Amino acid sequence: MSPRSDDDERFHAFVARSTAPLTRLAYLLSGDQHLAGDLVQNCLIRLYGAWPRIRDQDAVDAYARKVLLRCWLNERRRPWRNRESRDGVIPEHAVPADDPAGAVHDKETIRVALDGLPPRQRAAVVLRYWSQHSVTETAAILRCSEGTVKSQSARGLAALRAALGAEALEEQTR
Repeated sequence: MSPRSDDDERFHAFVARSTAPLTRLAYLLSGDQHLAGDLVQNCLIRLYGAWPRIRDQDAVDAYARKVLLRCWLNERRRPWRNRESRDGVIPEHAVPADDPAGAVHDKETIRVALDGLPPRQRAAVVLRYWSQHSVTETAAILRCSEGTVKSQSARGLAALRAALGAEALEEQTR
C-alpha cells in the first residue's frame, strides 16, 4: 500500500467518527442546519489538503474544531451574508407528544438566543461551555488574549441570560 492510501484510510475513518460532532458544533455556531453542513464540508476539504502533514493524531480533533471555527468566521465575513435578511415569519414548532418536558422548545429558545450574540461572543460561549475548552485553549483557537476570552464569555453569558430571562417573562405573560 502506498503512503497516500494509508492517509486516505485514516482520513475516511476520521470523517466517519467526527462528522456528527463537527456538525453539532457548526450548528451551534451558525444557527442554520444547512450552513452547518456547508461549514463541515469546507472544514473537511481543508483538512484533507493538510492531512498528510498532520502527525499528531491525538490532536486532530482539536485541529478540526479550529479549522471549523475559522471556516465559520470566514463565512461571517462574506459580504452577501451581511445583506441577507432573516426577518421572515417562522412557523411555530409544535412540541412532539413524546417530548412532554418541552426539550425541543428549549433547544430552539437557546438556538435563537445564541443567534442573537455577536460572532466573537458566540464563539467564546460555544467553545468554553459547549465544547468545554479551557480559557487558554479558547484563546489559542480564537487567536486572542485570555482576558478577551473571559470578557467575551461573560458578556455572551449575560446576553444569553437576558434573552432567556425575557423569553421566560414573555412565556409567563401569555
